[in-house]
Amino acid sequence: MALSPSNQQSQAFLGGLARRLVADKLLTEESAREVQQKALKSGRALVSVLVESKLARPAAIAESASLEFGIPLLDLSAADIDPAVAREVSEKVLRKTNALPLFKRGKKIYVAVSDPTNLQALDEIKFATGQQTEAILVEDDKLAKAIDAAVQVAESQQMDLGDADLENLDIVEGGESEAAGLDVTRADAEDAPIIRYVNKILVDAIHQGCSDIHFEPYEKTYRIRYRRDGELKTIATPPVSQGGRLAARVKVMSRLDLAERRIPQDGRIKLNLSKTKAIDFRVSTCPTLFGEKIVCRILDPSSAQLGIDALGYEPEQKAAYMHALEQPQGMILVTGPTGSGKTVSLYTGLNILNTEDINISTAEDPAEINLPGINQVNVNPRVGLTFAAALRSFLRQDPDVIMVGEIRDLETAEIAIKAAQTGHLVLSTLHTNDAPQTIVRLMNMGVPAYNIASTLTLIIAQRLARRLCSSCKKVANIPRAELIKQGFTEAEIDAPGFEVHEAVGCDQCDSGYKGRTGVYQVMPFSDAMGRIIMEGGSAMEIADQSLKEGIKDLRQSALAKVRAGIIDLAQANACTMGD
Repeated sequence: MALSPSNQQSQAFLGGLARRLVADKLLTEESAREVQQKALKSGRALVSVLVESKLARPAAIAESASLEFGIPLLDLSAADIDPAVAREVSEKVLRKTNALPLFKRGKKIYVAVSDPTNLQALDEIKFATGQQTEAILVEDDKLAKAIDAAVQVAESQQMDLGDADLENLDIVEGGESEAAGLDVTRADAEDAPIIRYVNKILVDAIHQGCSDIHFEPYEKTYRIRYRRDGELKTIATPPVSQGGRLAARVKVMSRLDLAERRIPQDGRIKLNLSKTKAIDFRVSTCPTLFGEKIVCRILDPSSAQLGIDALGYEPEQKAAYMHALEQPQGMILVTGPTGSGKTVSLYTGLNILNTEDINISTAEDPAEINLPGINQVNVNPRVGLTFAAALRSFLRQDPDVIMVGEIRDLETAEIAIKAAQTGHLVLSTLHTNDAPQTIVRLMNMGVPAYNIASTLTLIIAQRLARRLCSSCKKVANIPRAELIKQGFTEAEIDAPGFEVHEAVGCDQCDSGYKGRTGVYQVMPFSDAMGRIIMEGGSAMEIADQSLKEGIKDLRQSALAKVRAGIIDLAQANACTMGD
């Protein structure tokens, strides 16, 4: 339909985007002229004024602008933003230009803008990075949030690294590294780029919810890996020539001996994220053929504050654990492989018991989580402070609850059992595959059966499984015969609502998984089990008795979580393999 002369005249006063919005019936001509005049007078972008005035939705404005100017439109909430590229531009430039570098392809940086006429932003980012730029259109409100997030990450990496002034530590200078062939000195360890690089590695690991960081030197490569939700993934491959400097920097922060590269060392780093939140790293070095491998275990004190409900216990398992914690004496043992969450289970129990009227002491190697109100001791065998020596000291200090990091030998086991028999609640860990084998392990150490029968209260065997992402998991089509083979009963399969889910993957998760949950076998030690071990029974007989008493083994607990849609069969098999 042809426009009347008056309409043609009014349209002539409108710029490209304003005219397009009128044509798309997102604005009236009058509103478009008013917004355009306001933008010209204030010197601000038309898009920003439009969003602020709430005359049209940011998504609709972006769609019209994309069609008008022929610039591709991107949903920022689903975009994969490269933090390293965003950090190449200062906060001042990001705020001034209202633009955000997203990622780099070859020698070109792709920049998110909400105003397609914002050519100055592209020029400034090109000048700041020395790279060619190309615009990608995004919604204005999402761009503002993305810039805020990028700035927050950048600021977090300039944080205070601890109570001590790390720059003024008295560090022993090292000579030439036999393995790496480098002269690694204090100056190398305090080189500004190395400091920033290591800080970034540590902070990014915290933000991503990782549990460990691995610095690994090889003959021709150097690799840094994160362990997240139990999976190791390479996140950086710095030049192998920098391996010695990276190791030196971590050792400086951990207050370790720079000159000593022949034997393993252990240390800690404290990272203050804010005035109220701090994260500790337990650092372990180990000499390898081509340099020192360093592993940093991330210790978050808040993990002990999550509460027992967040750990994944079934209702009956939680009740059994809580009942054991309420007892004035006895022994609670948590068992499982390294990295299965035993420490968090123990600390959660200690946190429940941690009240003003209870005296709690722990002996650990080393203390992983700092809990105010609990007396924690780091064992040090080199000076004679063993688990057994610490336990003897505790018994002379009027304890109510004692936690032993691990029962490793007969001497420690005997003192722990003695404490449990004389009015103390004792918590500890062992390394066995399941709860029944824990009893046999104690007997193999040399602990008399009658002492086990009179002392043991509860055994918890546990594993960690990757939790399915609730946003993208889907129902798996698995044949009935395979379900039965996996351990489901026909009654379970025929029950209303029975479903098994599988991982898919989306922008909210990592390959279909998000976080981890515990899989438990919580076995109260009954009189019947006591009679079995007094008669010289085996772990298999104890396991049969526990099943008779209605106690789920690890496999049954894992399948229960599969039925509930929390984990998939792949994770159930992974965490119970060999059990």
